[in-house]
Amino acid sequence: MAGMQQVAKMALQQTLSPQMQQSLHVLQAPLTELRSLIETELRSNPALEEVVPDKPELEKKQEISSMDEQWNEYYIQRQASEPWTREALERRQHFLDSQVRPPTLSEHLLEQLLTASWPKDDAAIAVEIIGNLDEGGYFRSSVEEIASTLDTPVDDVERVLPKVQEFDPPGVAARTLSECLLLQLERRGKKYSTESRIVRHYLDELGRKKLHEIAKALDLELPEVQHAAETIASLNPAPGRLFAADTNQVVVPEVSIEFDGEDFSVGLNNDEIPQLRIADSCKDMLGGNTKEVRDYLRDKIRGGNFFIKSIQQRQQTILNIAREIAVRQREFLINGPAHLKPMTMSQVAEAVGVHETTVSRAAAGKFISTPQGIFEMKYFFTHGYTNSDGETVSNESVRQAIAQIVKEESGRAPYSDQDIVKLLSDRGLAVARRTVAKYREQLGILPSHLRKSF
Repeated sequence: MAGMQQVAKMALQQTLSPQMQQSLHVLQAPLTELRSLIETELRSNPALEEVVPDKPELEKKQEISSMDEQWNEYYIQRQASEPWTREALERRQHFLDSQVRPPTLSEHLLEQLLTASWPKDDAAIAVEIIGNLDEGGYFRSSVEEIASTLDTPVDDVERVLPKVQEFDPPGVAARTLSECLLLQLERRGKKYSTESRIVRHYLDELGRKKLHEIAKALDLELPEVQHAAETIASLNPAPGRLFAADTNQVVVPEVSIEFDGEDFSVGLNNDEIPQLRIADSCKDMLGGNTKEVRDYLRDKIRGGNFFIKSIQQRQQTILNIAREIAVRQREFLINGPAHLKPMTMSQVAEAVGVHETTVSRAAAGKFISTPQGIFEMKYFFTHGYTNSDGETVSNESVRQAIAQIVKEESGRAPYSDQDIVKLLSDRGLAVARRTVAKYREQLGILPSHLRKSF
């Protein structure tokens, strides 16, 4: 007789300590968020202080008094609850860390990955996919590019991608608007619904409000199509933006690359980051106090040192990556976006001496000031094509070429995607039609029939 039963199952699961999670947050946080992290840490850890000119003796005494008050509050809480073990302190610290800021999209997805039991190779593919999502949550790379980066079979990437697409928010890691909407409809139990049929076959017509034509093509009554259109309109075309930072925030470059004679100089924007140290007053209190007080202070000093080291490692990693970008993208720095060279995170990771997931986290949300303007660091990581002369050309260069072709076309007879394929071929670039369509969408260029002027 069939029924429910309990089954014991063992599985390997990767977990990160609160300190390691904090270190990853520090590495991944853009400059504005890093300042918020530092301010929160200064408030929660009395062992930390910002480096300022020497303080008068009276201020030092007030500082020690303030630290005593924090200890008393901590001790009262400890007495009112269970004894504070090291694990309890770590849980408390993790709670404080988690209150710093809302998670980014990649952090939200990586947390889901870490709480699941994934084979090591599949997890590595998932991390690479997550690292190639844009702010809307779309997968803007390709399974072939991911397979090439990780030196793994394309079939493995194609098998893992749908698993990532099952993550929250619904529609994440889609490659097209149609796929994004279909994933959300499937999550609502509407995989074979009228809405799915419209999204799969008549999305362009829906965008042009041609509901009568859709109803006729699907042999449906107009009210049913109207109801389906309302359901589709309730879906989120860019699920990743739920986790986007405030778009009104001013972009502050992490790094500046400037002309320096015949070469380029690369510098960090350290002025935006407060310099931290362990407070002398905290060290002074280690002597002549109870064991509980000393243990509390040592724990705070240890946490403060780790936080300072995390910031230093973050800065050095970003600087090393920026220097490698300056070396590999010299032509871009001199001549502009059309001269961007193909460059992958794995190549930079090998040159810098870190794992490529570290490069992905370090580049997330960071900006570089260059002679060509301010660019997001991830902008410089792009795969490419080999032209008829045997030279490698970046994806961005192909996008720039498509934009130029459309700019120069006749409004009465705009180029179709297949026309653009031929024009690119004439320039020595062999690009598939579906790739042209993908790049055109990324550039915000409408299909040819919608670009036509009468």
